[in-house]
Formats: sequence, C-alpha cells, structure tokens
Amino acid sequence: MANSASGDSVVDRIVRLLSAFPEDVSALQLSELAERSGLPLTTAHRLVRQLAAHGLLDAGPGGLVRPGLRLWELVNRTAPTLALRQAAMPFMEDIQQVLNQNVNLAVLDGWDALFVERLSRRGSVANRARVAGRMPVHTSSAGLALMAHQDRLLQSQYLDQFADPDGKVATDAVRVLLSETFHQGFAQLKGVVDPDTWGIAVPVLDPRQRAVASLGVVVPLREMRLQALVPALQTAARGIARRLNDA
Repeated sequence: MANSASGDSVVDRIVRLLSAFPEDVSALQLSELAERSGLPLTTAHRLVRQLAAHGLLDAGPGGLVRPGLRLWELVNRTAPTLALRQAAMPFMEDIQQVLNQNVNLAVLDGWDALFVERLSRRGSVANRARVAGRMPVHTSSAGLALMAHQDRLLQSQYLDQFADPDGKVATDAVRVLLSETFHQGFAQLKGVVDPDTWGIAVPVLDPRQRAVASLGVVVPLREMRLQALVPALQTAARGIARRLNDA
C-alpha cells in the first residue's frame, strides 16, 4: 500500500480524515477538516472527492463536508454493537417509561465509555452523553461500572496512567472508586458531569462476570431513590445479559 512522504498510508490518511469530525458537529469546511486531520489541503481535497464518489462523505457547496449516507448505512448495518442495542432496547424503554429521564447504554473502548444508545424525553435533565460520544472512565458512572468489572491486568494498566511523579494519590482515588463500584454492584457520580445531575449505572455481565456493557440513568440530583433505581437497573441488566447469551 502506497505511503506518503510522512510515512502514513492511504488508509491512515482516510482514517484521520473521517475521525476529524468532532462530536455534535455534522459538517466542516474543507480547510478546517484538513487542519483537524493534519493533512495538506490538496490531499484532503483529493480524498474527500474520492470518498464522496462512493457516498462515504458528502461534499456540498462552499467547501462544506459532512459524513455521507453510505457511511452511516455501512456502520449501522455491521456495527458490533447492533446485537447489544437490540437486546437492550426493550429494557431501556421500560426504564425510561417509569423514570421519564435519560437512559444510556455504553461499552468500554480503551479508557473511555463509548455510548452506543441513549433514550431521552422532553423535560429530562441535561445529559452530556451522546450516541457515539465518549467520556473518560473515571468521569462517568457508565465508565466506572464497566472498568470495575474487568480483569485485574486491564484495571492495573488503566490505573497506571493516574500515577503522578510524587506518588499514587490520583491512582488511589480512582482505585477506591472502582472498588466501591465493584462491591456495591453499581456506580454513582453526583454532580460530576453536571452539577444538577446524578449518574447511576450497573454492569451488564457475561458468563465470566466481566462487563460487556453498562446500563445507566441520569436523573435530577434531588431524586435520591437508590433503593428503587438500582434494583430496577440490575434486573434490566440481567435481562440484557440473558438475551445476549441466548443470541
């Protein structure tokens, strides 16, 4: 495969181009897309033109570029999270029907919680989680529920990034969060992402008791109903796990 003068391949450059679209931004000027992807403008223009010919990007008037419908179609047809979303949706709808608040489904990707589904209603509290959006593990209840139920090697690798030159203060703080989450069977963060909201999440466990997903809610901080929320989430998570195992 041909490489550029900088050593990256055509595939590398295409990935950089497609990855340059930020969250919640559906279109960019070609010049901004080139800058964000670190590609020369002429290279970006050529790749955009080629990808647009296949429907993977849409090059509109005035140099505006957005992801194409063909890209959306391919991703949704073959996404590895498709079975998970299908298994989870009935349970997510039931929880939302009762709470009238945000319900999230996330998976672990690197050191982030990657949100693969979200249900919201008018009048529900602010929710920073977006479908295909990410949050660092330690800043989201979804991420804590996921990481707390991984093997020790992965947890150790994750915690290593928090070690500061003067000791393990930050590491210990995150380790405590993960330990509490594991022993409680759920994660909760109050006012961390938004000062007026409370995130609560539980793991969806595989037969080895490893988290393959997390199911969570974002509710107003004043709603202190753990006794009702957590059992409902845990029951739903077990139902999702059964549907995945039977698939």
